Amino acid sequence: MRPELAARYADERLPRYTSYPTAPHFSASVGPGAYGEWLEEVPRDATASLYLHVPFCRRMCWYCGCNTSVASRHQPVSDYLTALDAEIGMVAERLPGRLAVSHVHFGGGTPTIIRPDELLGLMARLRAAFDTRPDAEVAIEIDPRVLTAAMAATLGEAGFTRASLGVQSLDPVVQGAINRHQSLEETAEAVARLRAAGIEGLNLDLIYGLPHQTVASSVETAKACLTLRPDRFSVFGYAHVPGFKRHQRKIDTGTLPDGSERNAQADAIAAEIEAAGYKRIGLDHFALPDDAMATAAASGELHRNFQGYTTDAADILIGLGASAIGHLPQGYVQNAPVTRDYCAAIDRGGLATVRGFALGGDDRLRADLIERLMCDYRVDLADICSRHGTGVEAIADALPALDRLAADGVLRREGGVVEMADDARTLVRVAAAAFDAYRGSSAAIHSRAV
Repeated sequence: MRPELAARYADERLPRYTSYPTAPHFSASVGPGAYGEWLEEVPRDATASLYLHVPFCRRMCWYCGCNTSVASRHQPVSDYLTALDAEIGMVAERLPGRLAVSHVHFGGGTPTIIRPDELLGLMARLRAAFDTRPDAEVAIEIDPRVLTAAMAATLGEAGFTRASLGVQSLDPVVQGAINRHQSLEETAEAVARLRAAGIEGLNLDLIYGLPHQTVASSVETAKACLTLRPDRFSVFGYAHVPGFKRHQRKIDTGTLPDGSERNAQADAIAAEIEAAGYKRIGLDHFALPDDAMATAAASGELHRNFQGYTTDAADILIGLGASAIGHLPQGYVQNAPVTRDYCAAIDRGGLATVRGFALGGDDRLRADLIERLMCDYRVDLADICSRHGTGVEAIADALPALDRLAADGVLRREGGVVEMADDARTLVRVAAAAFDAYRGSSAAIHSRAV
């Protein structure tokens, strides 16, 4: 990206647009009653994806923005799994039938904090409640430092097909500043164990913009990880929001790179990965040319949800566990974020929904526009609007912002087509924000544009 664009836009704080409207705009007007009704209205022939949140880790990484806590004993984890099992049953009972499932994703926290026998039991419960397709992608997030040989073997036995391994940075100075010490050897051992268990779909997650991080150290991390040859990389910018994540206050803000340096790190990592033969997918993913994500991106079938870019085209997303978000045709729902509150709600025999958002026609239109721009770097305004039974005048409020970005060279607008400039694609969130009718006071909780 051109330096003048980085200087002007890189420090803007914007949503990642993994949903629209974004989670800060959810409200308590959507609760367990509404969610129960929405589940009952799901068409019998709908396809679903499942997201299960496991909010526990063995230790806290100071950069973390996830909903998680440190579990020094296993009993809280076991108690949580009891509640999760009950929620699966409640949700399944309200659905009109045994829905076909095309994707299952375990996130955290550290989902592999579950014991092998518990994981097998949980997978059996899911398969009893839902019709998991034989070709379904079953994915899990992993901390390589705590992946045991027994758990790796269990993942293979349970039918997992993909694993995302957190690396972030291999620079010892950066690792010390974020309280996450992890060697390349530990990561390589985890990769070997997963492949030996038959799990070939592997992602490595990297972060730029961390304390003391430099372009040189970012490139060295990328080079080291490329020796493991995963089929995908995710490269995210660190979101420093200490007002909402108290443990981030342990990070000295004076050691964080500014927007221009973050941009340089992101560009350097991308160049290294692309030089190794990976295709850039959207804002922050990379995949080998024959990977399903690369194929989806090339054919305009890439999607974006709360896990980021995905090949998941399911009709609904069912979120299970504390803080989990679901997406149904009627809108979004989110469970209680605090584990104690989530378990208490389930123990009382009700769903744990505490907030959500009922979608209107304008919301669905803008969600489609944002998703296509985020996935394709290009969107045909007239075509999308016509699919929603309206014209471009319905989004007239977005046009002045798009014109300003076009004048700066961030994008091109020819007729009804908006397309990001090749050297400004990392600013796609800035362009997406032009369609956001709710953007306003929530900027402080979002990450920088780059």
